[in-house]
Amino acid sequence: MTLTAKQEAFCIAYLKCGNASDAYRQSYEASGMKAETIHRKTKDLLDNGKIAARLQELRAPAVAEAQMTLEAHLDALAVIRDAAARDGQYGPAVAAERSRGQAAGFYVNRVKDETPGAGVSRTITSDMSPEEAARIYAEELKRN
Repeated sequence: MTLTAKQEAFCIAYLKCGNASDAYRQSYEASGMKAETIHRKTKDLLDNGKIAARLQELRAPAVAEAQMTLEAHLDALAVIRDAAARDGQYGPAVAAERSRGQAAGFYVNRVKDETPGAGVSRTITSDMSPEEAARIYAEELKRN
């Protein structure tokens, strides 16, 4: 994928300013052009597959950096927990710690089957496949 120098400049300017028409004006000689002409040429640039691919390539590091990771999520909740505990706010501190545990998968949701005559309790975890849940449920039915 080879872009012209002006196309590359347009991509960089577009990501910096967020306005394609302004990026076009910064990258191309547009002083005598009407606004409508700039908009049309800008649309043509944005519709160009090479330009779209380059914009995606330039955005990739920022997107990767912005992605939430489990580790960052747990760290943020730990900061909230510690701040709440320092302030003597133990309810919010416990809630933050419980949220950390839920995010890490330490808690399971227990669901009581309320179907008349079933009399079966089953444990469902967030990482359980539907097939595995059905198998556990069938085993409990056999035991009862």
